[in-house]
Amino acid sequence: MLWKEINETKIILASGSPRRAELLLQARIPFEVFKSDVEEVTNETSPDAIVIDLASQKANDVYEKIITDLANKSEPFLIIGSDTIVSYQDEILGKPKDEQEAFDMLTLLSDRTHQVFTGVSLIYSKNGTKTIHHFCECTQVTFYPLNEFEIREYIHTKDPLDKAGSYGIQGPFAIFVKEISGDYNNVVGLPIARLYQEMLTL
Repeated sequence: MLWKEINETKIILASGSPRRAELLLQARIPFEVFKSDVEEVTNETSPDAIVIDLASQKANDVYEKIITDLANKSEPFLIIGSDTIVSYQDEILGKPKDEQEAFDMLTLLSDRTHQVFTGVSLIYSKNGTKTIHHFCECTQVTFYPLNEFEIREYIHTKDPLDKAGSYGIQGPFAIFVKEISGDYNNVVGLPIARLYQEMLTL
């Protein structure tokens, strides 16, 4: 797929994440949102397999909902499903259920290196041919030491309560990020550069 074809393709983001939408907008990739409401359940156990499975579920859910409307149309379309998780020593750190769990997660990650995995599932349809492609990106993130006051002040902002691992790298927590090895945007929620390169191969 060439850049011209990307602009001529109906691109659908199967996610309601404003962070993923913002990254696509920054890349000037035209898209619309069709949020998947699939229940995020997986039997996979390794972080990379989990994110690919969940991303695939989201993309397939949207595909099944729209295929009837698009099947008889000639225009190509691409569905992007994505899922991101935070992992420390193979322990998955999801969204905290309360402030105490957020405190525990941030204490665990303080002065340590953890991984952020994003899985992306692409479903591309052109001239009646369906192509499915998946990939996973992993970024290493290291925090400076955090003391109790700093953690509680950050939790007080409410920023960490809807985020995996209890932090958002692009918000006020950025002052505690010591080092990133890999794609910064992957930690935000979508490895946009890798996504673009993978789209070119379709």
